[in-house]
Amino acid sequence: MARDFRWAYLLLVAVMLILSGCSDSENKQTSADELKTGLKKDEIRNEAFKDLFPLQYDSYKKNEKMEDTKYSGSEKRSKFDHDKEPYLPILFNGYGFAIEYNEDRGHTYANEDIRSVARITDKSIGSCLTCKSTAVPHMIEEMGDDYWNGNFNKDIWPKAEAMGHSPIGCSDCHDPQTMDLRVTRPSFIKAMESQGIDMSNPTKNDMRNYVCGQCHVEYYFAADNGEVTYPWSKGFKPEEMYEYYETTAKEKGFDKDWVHNVSGTPILKSQHPDFETHMSGPHGKAGVTCADCHMPYERVDGKKKISSHWWTSPLKTMEQSCSTCHSNRDMKDLKERVTDIQDTHMKALHKAEDVSITAHYYVNKMITSKVSEDKVKQAQEHIRKGQWFWDFVAAESSAGFHNPQGSMDSLRISTEASNEAIRIATEELVKARVDLEELNEEIEKAKKTVYDERDNFKKKDHAINSYFPAQQPPVPPSAAKK
Repeated sequence: MARDFRWAYLLLVAVMLILSGCSDSENKQTSADELKTGLKKDEIRNEAFKDLFPLQYDSYKKNEKMEDTKYSGSEKRSKFDHDKEPYLPILFNGYGFAIEYNEDRGHTYANEDIRSVARITDKSIGSCLTCKSTAVPHMIEEMGDDYWNGNFNKDIWPKAEAMGHSPIGCSDCHDPQTMDLRVTRPSFIKAMESQGIDMSNPTKNDMRNYVCGQCHVEYYFAADNGEVTYPWSKGFKPEEMYEYYETTAKEKGFDKDWVHNVSGTPILKSQHPDFETHMSGPHGKAGVTCADCHMPYERVDGKKKISSHWWTSPLKTMEQSCSTCHSNRDMKDLKERVTDIQDTHMKALHKAEDVSITAHYYVNKMITSKVSEDKVKQAQEHIRKGQWFWDFVAAESSAGFHNPQGSMDSLRISTEASNEAIRIATEELVKARVDLEELNEEIEKAKKTVYDERDNFKKKDHAINSYFPAQQPPVPPSAAKK
């Protein structure tokens, strides 16, 4: 009888395991079904997600807040303001960034801001919209290469509006039907694969970097079709990207963003390399993701936990963003440490920018003093390098915090390169019997005139004058007819 009981018991256990397995299977299927949103796969309107995910949507709407931190923030302010970067109209002279260059506002303003900024003209191309509108992935899929070089004002913007687009939002990072994280910008996939990184099956932790990294990056417009291209095949570091620009990019027909109006130097303009700087920095190397700091978990409605969709500085949300890992640190002390790092970097950045300004003006004087073209070109090569390395730090959004050591290394390289340009120029200007004291006085005059001009749109005009005439190359007859 005991034997019969044992077999009955084993049979009961087996039946329970089977039932349990079926139940788990059903639960798993139910969970998968619950992920279906009922939205179309090509949904691009942020408002379509509002009723399905009201807490996340309310969090996203916080991006409409405009509030500065010490060195960045989200207020609509010019970077030319006295407490920001008042000499950028000199450093970017001859380029659109010398006309108007504002602080980044929240993602919710992406479309509004790109439509109003003076850098967008009738010559601007579709690539300028790539990280601003939710319509872009579908436009690229539909138009192919015609999207990149399409006329922004005439073709691209009207098409995006007709599609009912939103500023950067839900569908840029989530599959509308399953809400799975996804990369929607093909340029990112191409660039990662150029480093040998397999993008076919990224981990969830990878995606918590990738969804941000597809836009917060350095890029350029390809020479042949205007395609947004990330210079990553040699690596994420600024020196690796600079090598890419000096070799691979030139081989593909791209050698500059513009020719500087003061020094006549072919210049590279760095964009916002937040992803690359983070990945090369201490947090990135430790496996901390963009979302860990910029989308911390928060309690809403008094009980529910969601990832914050208010993409802002962690300095505003330190209790949620930092305390998870730094639980043994006082947040006030930690904030002071962050601020100290940023203060140090901004002082070093401004010094590097100042040396770069001097180099531009010294080379201008070389040109007007009829110094040999070979010597001018040598100095210009150092100016180009110096500007790239300080601009890489300036264009990045963390004021050095994403990679403190790497950013300081960049500023050191920048200063050394700019000083080498000044050294070459000084030797030649002494030979040409140029009064260096007068030259330095004229540089300070030009800087002061730019600084004192109250109309930000006119600042760039004061960077050149009768002593420092513009050094743009002559326009070819064929180009003049267009």
